[in-house]
Amino acid sequence: MIDIKFLRDNPDAVRASQRARGEDDSIVDQILDADKARRSSLSEFEQLRAQQKGVSKNVGAVMGKLAKAKKAGEDVTALEQEADAARSEAATLAARVKELDAAADTEGATFDALMRKVGNIVVDGVPAGGEENFNTLEEHGTKPEFDFEPLDHLALGEKLGAIDMERGAKVSGSRFYYLKGPGAVLAQALMAYCQQIAREEGFTPLMVPNLVLRRTMAGAGFIDSHADEVYLLEADDLFLTGTSEVALAGYHADEILDLNDGPRRYTATSTCYRREAGSYGKDTRGIFRVHQFTKTEMFIYCKPEDAEAEHDRLLRIERRILDGLEVPYRVIDVAAGDLGGPAARKFDCEAWVPTQGTYRELTSTSNCTTYQARRLGVRFRADDGKPEIAATLNGTMLTDTRPIVALLENHQQADGSVKVPAALQPFVGTDVLKPIA
Repeated sequence: MIDIKFLRDNPDAVRASQRARGEDDSIVDQILDADKARRSSLSEFEQLRAQQKGVSKNVGAVMGKLAKAKKAGEDVTALEQEADAARSEAATLAARVKELDAAADTEGATFDALMRKVGNIVVDGVPAGGEENFNTLEEHGTKPEFDFEPLDHLALGEKLGAIDMERGAKVSGSRFYYLKGPGAVLAQALMAYCQQIAREEGFTPLMVPNLVLRRTMAGAGFIDSHADEVYLLEADDLFLTGTSEVALAGYHADEILDLNDGPRRYTATSTCYRREAGSYGKDTRGIFRVHQFTKTEMFIYCKPEDAEAEHDRLLRIERRILDGLEVPYRVIDVAAGDLGGPAARKFDCEAWVPTQGTYRELTSTSNCTTYQARRLGVRFRADDGKPEIAATLNGTMLTDTRPIVALLENHQQADGSVKVPAALQPFVGTDVLKPIA
């Protein structure tokens, strides 16, 4: 979540960020009101708690004097009245303290719920608007020109014996599939290619859980306004992750990191699950939009002042990967309304898909500044020795499905065969995929 101190000091900046995202900026005033009420209740609670301690000591003292007087056979009428008054005051105060404690809890929950509705503060320069309002930063490669009628990736995949949607639907329902033969080899090659590059770029590989606790899922920012997009195992209150970003974000939760030697950079390849809620009728043919896939992800913990440079690093690596696939692609600066809650800025790399006549997202990298780390309690030691909130960034290297779409369509030949780019040939074992008999 964002820093409440920043919101108190810069409410107009938060309002502007909300408007850029297409969100309601009146929530800023709701948060300020809730924050004021919460702090007022906490202040009164703490004052009465201090007073309650004094009253409790007085009750103890009076009861001690009463016991002594009784033992000595003295007249205790006045002391009994004093003791009754002290106990009555203590009981009244205890009831009020309990009320204020409950009020503070309620107001705190209201405040927290409102804070979780606010997305990260959009970085200056990010275009305002929704999905269609991105800025194109650069284009790479030459779009293929065919002297034959090109096939789409599913027709090619079936011709190669690489994709089986029919059996996927039979076994699991719509948006499921089988990759077989050259399709499975190609998927494994893509992940191996990414892992090799990640090692060369100095990332530490991890094998991560695919099931995470609610706190981890919420901390990464994936169930605030997108709960309908994730799979929940209700009996265990565990979530299936739609990206290893979630498990990577939780890896250092509640820790204080030593970042004096530079950022912590990790990578993981995992199976990912997405409900694709709201995508009815979109990309129903083939394997572009599916419920299950494998993905290699990069994740970085760094000091906030290093986040922008690390974001550039992630984009450079993604471009390196796509250059190796030899497919035309463009880099876009994603508009504020399409960022997702945790991201302050996001760059997408989109590959050209010939039969669709458009670019489609293959990789994405987000600068989440301190948004996720604040929720998850990830800190680092500043130069003065005090712990401060770290910054986090993530970047998709590749999935095992969408790149296959781009590879098959861009590298297809008239006979239905598909050329394998040189970067993948060591992993695939051939320079061309041929149709089955």
